[in-house]
Amino acid sequence: MENKQMYLKPNVVLEPLVDKWYAWSHLISPATAAMNIVSRHLTIIDSYLSAPSIHAEAVLNPKMRGGPFMDFQGGRIDEVEALQKETVEKQEKVIQFAKAIKELDRMLATEAKGYGLETVYEKVPNILKGYVELYYDRNNNPGFRFFESLLYNSEYYNKSSQSIAMWITNNDERPFCLSTPRLEEKDVLNLNIPFDHPGIDELAKMKRVPQSLGYVKAMLGIPASKEDLFDSFFTDTPPPPYQKYTGDKIRMRYFGHACILVETKDISILVDPLISYYGYHSSVDHFSDVDLPDMIDYVLITHNHQDHILFETLLPLRHKIKNLIVPRTNSGKLEDPDLKLMFNNVGFNNVFAMDEMETIKFSDAIITALPFIGEHSDLNILTKSCFLVKIGSFKLLFLADSRIVEPKLYDHIHKQIGDVDVMFIGMECDGAPLTWLYGPLLTKKLARDMDGSRRLAGSDCEKGLSLVNIFNPKELYVYAMGQEPWCEFISSIKYTDESNPIVQSDKLVKICRNRGMVAERLFGEKELLYDKEVASLNI
Repeated sequence: MENKQMYLKPNVVLEPLVDKWYAWSHLISPATAAMNIVSRHLTIIDSYLSAPSIHAEAVLNPKMRGGPFMDFQGGRIDEVEALQKETVEKQEKVIQFAKAIKELDRMLATEAKGYGLETVYEKVPNILKGYVELYYDRNNNPGFRFFESLLYNSEYYNKSSQSIAMWITNNDERPFCLSTPRLEEKDVLNLNIPFDHPGIDELAKMKRVPQSLGYVKAMLGIPASKEDLFDSFFTDTPPPPYQKYTGDKIRMRYFGHACILVETKDISILVDPLISYYGYHSSVDHFSDVDLPDMIDYVLITHNHQDHILFETLLPLRHKIKNLIVPRTNSGKLEDPDLKLMFNNVGFNNVFAMDEMETIKFSDAIITALPFIGEHSDLNILTKSCFLVKIGSFKLLFLADSRIVEPKLYDHIHKQIGDVDVMFIGMECDGAPLTWLYGPLLTKKLARDMDGSRRLAGSDCEKGLSLVNIFNPKELYVYAMGQEPWCEFISSIKYTDESNPIVQSDKLVKICRNRGMVAERLFGEKELLYDKEVASLNI
């Protein structure tokens, strides 16, 4: 058995965790991780231990979906207490770091009054000294920025907290990822390896290329007591062969949510990979990892939210990604971590950051990064980009979750890029309040009405139509709605026909169709073929 060539089963999950919580991007960057561990993880744990029955009731209420409630039916108290103790002990330095950030904010509010800051450095908490630069904005408001690259080489980047939970799934059911940790389960194997471990690449390759179990066991350090469970994740049955696209057109495949694969016979471009990665029967037709190329030329990341950067998809794809493109920032701001640094530190060695209106040219394709406004609760987040992909003379515009608060911006962009052939726009136009995602990073309590007015929202019909009028697409596709069942544990979204995003997107689709355009709200899967010069062939 040890030397037999085996494949990884198609429905094996490689679930990345930090401190047994689902690993999303704010749990990688040292500063955002510290704040989330203290103000999200430990706060939820304390709440659950104080009132487990309230949590049990809340997770059954659809209106509370996505709230800070553990989904353990009020049980497993001893295990949650053990997780609390383990977190406090293991993350002692990180917890101190988070407390120091709050202390620094308070100190600047009282000590930095518009005069020179040199003497204020003396009052910076000791554990932050050398990691922060103090400044004023143009209105004399004090602030600070991190030297983020130094933090990744400090004791505050705790790689020992990273692990991979390996298990077999047959459905899309999981608790909401931001509020429920993964406790021990008999059928789940916990690999205590960091995210940059080469064994993750070797496991992922075994989806298509067989390898001996002895080799991968040695690489991952599988103990004898777990060998039977580990062996159960493999099969000697080869997967169906990947059918590479060899036609002379542009093929667009929608994989769900905001994930689009654009291919020609020569190139492949994958946008915002959130993929139903596992081969099992589903009531929703969808593409999965078996439909991805053996090598992907460019992966494009539009912004730093958990439904657009999914390590569960990206880590297994790491070995086949030639170039990973992210929006550029080196602001050092707590709320806006550097994505290039983050991906480099989890084992991606081919990461390129793009500025607004910067282009990459290869083969007969051009990728242009465009400004992205809205959907970030009016925080000064720089790490976000829309993308224009031009192949030949054919243009595809990916607007992600942009909320068009100022159409004039796109008038200026249109003057440079012209009309487009196909436009993709996110219309989750209600959005959660600022604190749902960014709350752990705030050190001052935000008034409820302020919080409610600052949403993580995409475009409604009016704002979407303004873009249609500017870019004059031949085809419009509403995407990034989080409707697919495999997105629910990440987005917590579950719509009805009366939900505002559905009503608004239906309205926009209808207006566009009445104009003679092709328009649709995407769901599940979709494949289109385009000539490089003109129209499309719908499949």
